[in-house]
Amino acid sequence: MSLCYLNGRYLPLEDAQVSPMDRGFLFGDGAYEVIPVYSRRPFRLDEHLARLASTLAAMRLPNPHAEQEWAAMVREVVDRNPWDDQSLYLQVTRGADMRRNHAFPEVVRPSVFLMSEALVTPSRELRQSGASAVSAADFRWLRCDLKTTSLLANCLLRQHAVDHGCHETVLFRDGFLTEGSASSIFIVRDGVLLAPPKNHLMLPGITYDVVLELAAANGLPHQLREILEDEVRSADEVWMTSSTREVLAITRLDGRPVGEGRPGPVSEQMYAWYQAFKTTVMRGG
Repeated sequence: MSLCYLNGRYLPLEDAQVSPMDRGFLFGDGAYEVIPVYSRRPFRLDEHLARLASTLAAMRLPNPHAEQEWAAMVREVVDRNPWDDQSLYLQVTRGADMRRNHAFPEVVRPSVFLMSEALVTPSRELRQSGASAVSAADFRWLRCDLKTTSLLANCLLRQHAVDHGCHETVLFRDGFLTEGSASSIFIVRDGVLLAPPKNHLMLPGITYDVVLELAAANGLPHQLREILEDEVRSADEVWMTSSTREVLAITRLDGRPVGEGRPGPVSEQMYAWYQAFKTTVMRGG
C-alpha cells in the first residue's frame, strides 16, 4: 500500500482527498517537483527544493515550508514506502477558496501533497535499441522555466508521441530546439555535445545539470547555445534526459534514423558515466 502526505497527515494514497474548490483542481494553480530516490536517498534534494522555491516565488505563492521541513517530509514519505528506488512527487497549490475566482484569494491556505512510486528506468532492451521520437511545434506558454501543474500543453504533446507509437516529442520553436514534452534534449555533432541554454522557454532540468557536469569532469567537448532544427535533424546523436529516463538515446526521429540508427558512442559513454555517478554519489557506493 502506498502512503502519502497531504496537509499535515500521512495516510494511504486512496484515502487522500482535496476540495473541488482547490485552485490546483480548478486552475492548475500549483507547482511540483519529481525527485528520484536511489537506495532511499533523495537525489539532489537541495536543488529540487531550490527549483520549487523559485517556481513558487514566480507564482507569488508563499513557500509553506522551510527547506529543513521539506527535507523531513520527503524523507518520511520515502521511509514509509516499500521501494528502495522511488520516484517522489511533491505538489503545492494555492489551496481552496470560497468561490471560483481567477484573482488570488485574500487568505491563502496552500495544499501540500507528497506521494511516491517505484522508480522505473528504461529497460535494457530500450536502452540498447534507442527510443523513437516525433517532432512538433512548441506551442506552450512563455514561462516553461517554471515547474507548474498547468501541463495540458505538455500532455497534448506527449500524447502526440503516443499516438505515433513513439517515446517522446521533440519540440521546436521558431526554428530552434527547446526540449522534449517531458525531458531535456541534447545532440552530438562531430564529437561535440550541444545543449540549448537555460532560458524561459525550457525547464532548468536537474538531470540536464548532471549531464553537463559529467561532460566537464570527463573532458567531453560541449557547448551551450541555440540549436537550429536542421542541426537536430542532421545530428550524429540525439538524447533525451530526465529523472526517470536518465540518459536515453533517440535513434529515430519522425520515422528517420538518427545517425546510424542505434545509440552512438557518446551516448553510451555518458550513460556509463551516469551509472558510475549513481553508484558512487547517489547510492554512496
